[in-house]
Amino acid sequence: MQPADLTRTLLRYRDPDLRRALFEIGVTAVPLVLLWGLMWLSLDVGYWLTLLLALPTAAFMVRLFIIQHDCGHGAFFSHPAANAWLGRVLGVFTLTPFDYWKRNHAIHHGTASNLDRRGIGDIDTLTVEEYRGRSRLGRLWYRCYRSAPVMFVIGPAYMFLLQHRLPLHQMRQGWRPWVSTMATNLAIAAMVAGLAWLLGLKPFLMVHLPVMALAASMGVWLFYVQHQFEDVRWARGADWGHHDAAMLGSSHYDLPGPLRWLSGNIGIHHIHHLNSRIPYYRLPKVLKDHPELKAVGRVTLRDSLRLARLSLWCERQQKLVSFKTALSR
Repeated sequence: MQPADLTRTLLRYRDPDLRRALFEIGVTAVPLVLLWGLMWLSLDVGYWLTLLLALPTAAFMVRLFIIQHDCGHGAFFSHPAANAWLGRVLGVFTLTPFDYWKRNHAIHHGTASNLDRRGIGDIDTLTVEEYRGRSRLGRLWYRCYRSAPVMFVIGPAYMFLLQHRLPLHQMRQGWRPWVSTMATNLAIAAMVAGLAWLLGLKPFLMVHLPVMALAASMGVWLFYVQHQFEDVRWARGADWGHHDAAMLGSSHYDLPGPLRWLSGNIGIHHIHHLNSRIPYYRLPKVLKDHPELKAVGRVTLRDSLRLARLSLWCERQQKLVSFKTALSR
């Protein structure tokens, strides 16, 4: 299918369904609240059980973030105000100021896989030549940044717990990012104070911190696999185009059914980048109607476990490579 034909074809999947949207909120928020409550009750049994329950609770928190993500694209409801206000409310629970995040994420969609426009809403990625041109300290810093503990544990926790508290990437954008961020911070503070008063500060932290840390790591892992796979397409200048950036610069993370559902079908990322107004619950329908799109950028769960070693873009080979591969040449 030609790019223009595919773009036109995807328009038929864009319209949100109000009843389906409300259903998606219910089947996400209700289990999340119930699991969170079970974690709190399990503190009397043993913290090992609390931590076990943190895993499914965090998965539903990720799914809640996917709803917020769709709101940011204006895809969850038909009415812009409904998307905006639901996104802002959910941002209190996901620790993500909606309007601030929405702008950064829009930049990501407009610059994904563009080597000339890196740095906002993406994972820092150097080319092989850029890495070789850095000082010894600079190369060490980049290696630390791309290491698994930093990328998938320390980094996600820092981003959601601390980085989102100040609009550092939008300091020159006026008062709007500050209002979004500070209002979210105040609402988070009120929520924390209320739950700490009701349940006790220590029990609250023992339950909520593991949930948020795990959810942040899960979310960053999904985002990583969606744009950091071996045959990803990156380009410069006039060689960059929206269609290629979407279809070749974003993966189809083909997860098993339960994981696909919990992650809100966000693994069908090539289609999402081609048309971000398609609600996440319609993305599987796109693949069902157009099975030829399933193989584009396909990464399985097993494949993805090997992707963390890919850290540099090789412009000569046009692929992501590991430090070992890059420096052996």
